[in-house]
Amino acid sequence: MSAASKITVDGDGSLSVPDHVTIPSVEGDGVGPDIWKASRAVFDAAVKKIYGGKRAVNWLETFAGEKAFKETGQWLPDATIESIRDYRVAIKGPLGTPIGGGIRSLNVAMRQFLDLYACVRPVRYYEGVPSPLRHPERVNMIIYRENTEDVYAGIEVRADSEEARELAQFIERRLGKSLVHGSAIGIKPMSKFASKRLMKMAMQHALQMKCPNVTIMHKGNIMKFTEGGFREWAYEEAQESFAGKFITEEELTKTGKSPSDFPGELIVKDRIADNMFQQIQTRPAEYSVIATTNLNGDYLSDALAAMVGGLGLAPGGNIGAGIALFEATHGTAPKYAGQDKVNPCSLVLSGKMMFDYLGWQEVGTAIDKAVEKTLADRIVTYDLAREMEGAKEVSCSAFGQELIKRL
Repeated sequence: MSAASKITVDGDGSLSVPDHVTIPSVEGDGVGPDIWKASRAVFDAAVKKIYGGKRAVNWLETFAGEKAFKETGQWLPDATIESIRDYRVAIKGPLGTPIGGGIRSLNVAMRQFLDLYACVRPVRYYEGVPSPLRHPERVNMIIYRENTEDVYAGIEVRADSEEARELAQFIERRLGKSLVHGSAIGIKPMSKFASKRLMKMAMQHALQMKCPNVTIMHKGNIMKFTEGGFREWAYEEAQESFAGKFITEEELTKTGKSPSDFPGELIVKDRIADNMFQQIQTRPAEYSVIATTNLNGDYLSDALAAMVGGLGLAPGGNIGAGIALFEATHGTAPKYAGQDKVNPCSLVLSGKMMFDYLGWQEVGTAIDKAVEKTLADRIVTYDLAREMEGAKEVSCSAFGQELIKRL
């Protein structure tokens, strides 16, 4: 590929995107080929509709998962990681986890190899989609989930192993804590460095998009030094990098005033994780940007998706310093593979995020509006049709064509 088609990063960290850009794509396992085919058609049509040929995407197929294993004997070839690192922005379908030894999760491995430290998951409601909430239209949040640490670091030892016995002895000797004999042991690392850079990205987004608040979600009341450390470091980053640009909820409480008394002011607050799960259901309008740890963010993003129609409508991106990988957030659903049946919206809307990230917001907006119009017309795939009265059920590829009609 020509170097002229590659994205570069300027001195200030911003992207320089050529008009004819090359973007690596991984179709994924299971239903991945179905949703990628439908999504790519939407992406190409949207770019052509908006720019009339002045801009275009050259898709560079890149291998991971089952297709990579068949081609190379590796589940995640080094060439795939290097391609994404070289071209800086990529998109992928869902990947299965190899059975047996080796890589625990291809998705986690890609995030860690590329240092994609923020998992970004926007969640919003589309009119007409079935929801368990009385007022799902009040849900409009974006989760910034730390992507590289916590229990996902994969530091575990098997029960009854020699390593487990040695660790248990060390813990008892140095920390005075006794473990049940024969326990498996996992380690939960969290650092000031990773916590602060995640909070910085969340704050930058909130200020740029004029969001009303940022909430730090943690379980620091129990895990004082890990989850509690995350809370402490997040507030520290806010004060160090954004002083004068926000007010804390604690400061608000001292004044005896409410957020409505500070129109346009960014408010930073924190919530205990279990309370947060109640809050997103009972008071969703009070939350905009959420910065949280890896495991908490995994739970929360899927729970929020369930409130607005499920993972079939949930986009996601993994973002680092000048590099990003956008992806469908659901699994491979192998029993539906090749049936042209599943909802492609998770990948379509991840593409919307990708175009926004490239600075091609007109394309992202067109895609989002097409999804909105198609769902409002009650044209849906099977996952939503079974919950909606009077809906017209269509295939994955047909749904993509319906989106193209409404661009």
